[in-house]
Amino acid sequence: MSFKAIKEAPPRLNRSELAVPGTSPQFFEKAAKSDVDVIFLDLEDAVAPDKKAEARKNIIQAIGDIDWGKKTLSVRINGLDTPYMYRDVVDLLEQSSDRLDLIMIPKVGTAADAYAVDMLVTQVEDAKGRKKRIGFEYIIETALGMQNIHEIAAASPRGESLHFGVADYAAFTRARTTMIGGPNPDYGVLTGGADDKDRQFHWGDMWHYAIARMVVAARANGLRPIDGPFGDFSDPDGFRAQGNRAATLGCEGKWAIHPSQIVLANEVYTPPEKEVTKAKRILEAMEQAQKEGKGAVTLDGRLIDIASIKQAETLVAKAAQIAAN
Repeated sequence: MSFKAIKEAPPRLNRSELAVPGTSPQFFEKAAKSDVDVIFLDLEDAVAPDKKAEARKNIIQAIGDIDWGKKTLSVRINGLDTPYMYRDVVDLLEQSSDRLDLIMIPKVGTAADAYAVDMLVTQVEDAKGRKKRIGFEYIIETALGMQNIHEIAAASPRGESLHFGVADYAAFTRARTTMIGGPNPDYGVLTGGADDKDRQFHWGDMWHYAIARMVVAARANGLRPIDGPFGDFSDPDGFRAQGNRAATLGCEGKWAIHPSQIVLANEVYTPPEKEVTKAKRILEAMEQAQKEGKGAVTLDGRLIDIASIKQAETLVAKAAQIAAN
């Protein structure tokens, strides 16, 4: 292990994250009563320019008026390149209650972007005497953001999570697709060579690199990596497939852009009971091995060692966190 210690973000449950437009206050109560882990009330993409002030007012009122239960509550502000961002931050922190947990920053391109929002948030918090410290969620959805993702992840002690914004990322990289997440039938390879008669076409995951890089940047800096939206909410099997591949790479959760996707995300990112049971058996076996002065043992015909303990502890801790929610 490196001598450098990684400070982990607060251990929030983040299996599912529901987007709710600030211009749709009729959906706020429904979101609060749902089974979602995190709610972000949106001031950005889902709100037209002439509705920004109205959405901001709706959200500020709802933060204090609605019973959000144990859910983590976030607000997606507008980008730093817009004339709305500063007012989003100032009004939210000057006028809303301490129930707000996080601010989601879209299209983060450089570490300086995170630093700038941190500076503004800190000034307002200090001026207003706010007791609760606001955390940051960063959306990586531009080529610039992906280039600087490691610096962004380390930019502020307020950072809690990195999110992959697949739609804008596709636009910024000029990817040949109009889908929001999911596979592309053109992204694949043929098996064999030109002389083979039974060649097969295998689809690939065009977002694998982006997700994998985000996970590394997040974990190296103690942040939660979260997969972004899957646009076709009429395709639950497709959502599960995308969620499972992101979970396999290390993501902790996925966005829900429709209420029907909440149960899917919670399902995908909840460790199966049989895996939790196996993890507990690993911990028991290693505890016994350490008492006997052994660094590794076999369990069910497989080698387990110190690294196995860390994997098992993570799984058991996540299961306990979900059970306590």
